[in-house]
Amino acid sequence: MTMPAIAQQANADGDQATIDKGKVTYAQKCSHCHGPNMVNSGTVTPDLRTHPDDKTRFVTTVKQGKNGKMPPWGDILSDEEISDLWAFVASRRRP
Repeated sequence: MTMPAIAQQANADGDQATIDKGKVTYAQKCSHCHGPNMVNSGTVTPDLRTHPDDKTRFVTTVKQGKNGKMPPWGDILSDEEISDLWAFVASRRRP
């Protein structure tokens, strides 16, 4: 029997404790622009549930910002917090 995709993602990108820490950081730092459910209609922010499965791209975007619209968070969030965020976002991805 195979695991559901969500469970496979959780195992590949972090354990549940890491995902939970990422969820807290997301709620505190990201949800005001990206929405509480990782989608915020009516803004220019992308639906993070469909973000490509590319951790390097995600980390670079979070650290450096994007297109002058998303601010850089590299001086605010630690590498661990950004990894936790990735684990949370990856756990919620929709294929």
